[in-house]
Amino acid sequence: MNVYRYEENPLITPLNVKPFHEGFEVIGAFNAGVTTYNGETILLLRVAERPLSENDSIVKAPILNDQTGELDILELDINDPAYDFSDPRVIRYSGSSKFAYLTSLSYFRIARSKDGRTFSIDEKPFIYPSTKLETFGIEDPRITKIEETYYIYYSAVSPVGVGESMVSTKDFQEVTYHGMIFAPENKDVLIFPEKINGKYYALHRPVPNSNGNPEVWIAESDNLLYWGNHKHLIGLRDGMWDNGRIGGGAVPIKTDKGWLELYHGASDDHRYCMGGVLLDLNDPSKVIARSETPLVEPEADYEVNGFFGNVVFSCGVLVEGDVVKMYYGVADTSMACAELSLMEILDSLTYIE
Repeated sequence: MNVYRYEENPLITPLNVKPFHEGFEVIGAFNAGVTTYNGETILLLRVAERPLSENDSIVKAPILNDQTGELDILELDINDPAYDFSDPRVIRYSGSSKFAYLTSLSYFRIARSKDGRTFSIDEKPFIYPSTKLETFGIEDPRITKIEETYYIYYSAVSPVGVGESMVSTKDFQEVTYHGMIFAPENKDVLIFPEKINGKYYALHRPVPNSNGNPEVWIAESDNLLYWGNHKHLIGLRDGMWDNGRIGGGAVPIKTDKGWLELYHGASDDHRYCMGGVLLDLNDPSKVIARSETPLVEPEADYEVNGFFGNVVFSCGVLVEGDVVKMYYGVADTSMACAELSLMEILDSLTYIE
């Protein structure tokens, strides 16, 4: 697979983003939703900010107070045996896979570009956590344009779990909130850009606890708000690049051969790559073909090293003829872009007999 990484990569780093909160530092500007508006490329950046700590033995956890709209800062002693501080992103309960708090708060800011390479970043958040279901932050937005409306959906994180919430806008100024469309534990939602046989379709990634794995499902809706007829779509593959967890990446791309979904897959050792799956045009619950090997994998230094290394994670692409411009988060830190050939992607897939 020929992958052309932009010479300007990484396009946006934490150093390019001024903290919104006083006494905080920006540790991530990544995993942006992607679209175009008024002749500009729009990246809806996930900006992660962490409260500064003057004491190396104290870890701070920012929590939105949904009553006041302000942040409460919890201070925890790194030597407290009740918690596991080994992952810099989360504070877990000792001996448990469940996390108690996050070490940063994420929200969304708009980055704009005329050429798709050089971006200016709005000073204030475009979407900020605001409800009881977003008290730990909002993450990893995707954007689907249907007619004149941009639907933005994202992971909403709180003590009751991670679900998927949605807002919409027509002008990237006024926003309408629609609430949570997939309850916890669920994320990595992708809404198709048009109706298929009179129905809206969405990919999603529930996380079973009693049985099963974090894999990709598909659902349908009459109104974009209430989703049903859920079906399992694709699963993990033993011994392959996507044997740990998988989830949707970019909004599905309509091609003559089918709906192309560029999805992320992680291996057991938490190495995140991007691959592809092709779905039937008239019945997207039917899988036609899938990547045997990654389309894009962490190789460049900015993809391998960062806040959480060895991560290539796309939330959106722009398609111009045969050129697929994949904007993607690198190492949970920054944003980059790579160009691929749509025809080469389709030809690289292994068709299912």
